[in-house]
Amino acid sequence: MGIKIIADNRKARFNYEILDKIEVGIILLGTEVKTLRAGKFNLGESYAQVRNAELFLHNANIPVYSHGNLHNHDPLRVRKLLAHRKEIERLIGLTKEKGLSLIPLKAYWKGGRVKLELGTGRGKKLHDKRKTMRDRDWNRDKSRILKGDG
Repeated sequence: MGIKIIADNRKARFNYEILDKIEVGIILLGTEVKTLRAGKFNLGESYAQVRNAELFLHNANIPVYSHGNLHNHDPLRVRKLLAHRKEIERLIGLTKEKGLSLIPLKAYWKGGRVKLELGTGRGKKLHDKRKTMRDRDWNRDKSRILKGDG
């Protein structure tokens, strides 16, 4: 039972401080599944939201299936996410706290099903982003020096 990553939202880890992670399922149409098998999925501007004790994914772009017909799906439609009731209630409590958002971090195949990793995150300020860039550059330089290419 291997895990094959479909999409990774690296920009989310830069823009948000991820506090907690949760794995959820996602309800998809047939042509969406075929597009995901081709590895086409964009989580860049997407976010999750809790409405009426249900989770929904907004702005996740699954392009139309190239061999589909007139019954193809809408690329930006709102998709329902599947999670246990207690997890949803915990997420409701966390998102009511000031400044926390539900951000999709990655989508992957797990046991023949598409799973989505959601993170509860707080938006970083500009100085936090600069610190992240500085740390990343320092780690890159440090590994280069230790390797002897310096």
